[in-house]
Amino acid sequence: MTGLVVCVAVLAAASVYGVLQRRRSGRIRVRGRDEGKRLGAAELGGDLGERATLVQFSSAFCAPCRATRRVLGEIAALVPGVAHIEIDAEARLELVRALDILKTPTVLVLDAEGRVVRRATGQPRKADVIAALGEAV
Repeated sequence: MTGLVVCVAVLAAASVYGVLQRRRSGRIRVRGRDEGKRLGAAELGGDLGERATLVQFSSAFCAPCRATRRVLGEIAALVPGVAHIEIDAEARLELVRALDILKTPTVLVLDAEGRVVRRATGQPRKADVIAALGEAV
């Protein structure tokens, strides 16, 4: 009987953890550790947007990265002055470590000067990214 109780407790704890992780994934938020970090064209390998830049860290075998690439590309085409830059996390490990990127996809929203203003870990929703762009401008 004790084994059954332990099994049920472990399953309940794992379910709660899974639900919390799913709710957090893709949310665009401000991180205190990002404050003051600035990226330029040299670090990114591409020009910054006039108004904002969406920087996506991806890896080769990441399925959500492909969907994120499509969403961010659509937003960059839709909103004038916004650029989308995709960075291969495996090829740019020094930048990944400097920015504390822990999983892919991770999206950074930069303002016109290249300051990190928002971050999303996981696949963000289109409406959330557009709202974050409004705060970056």
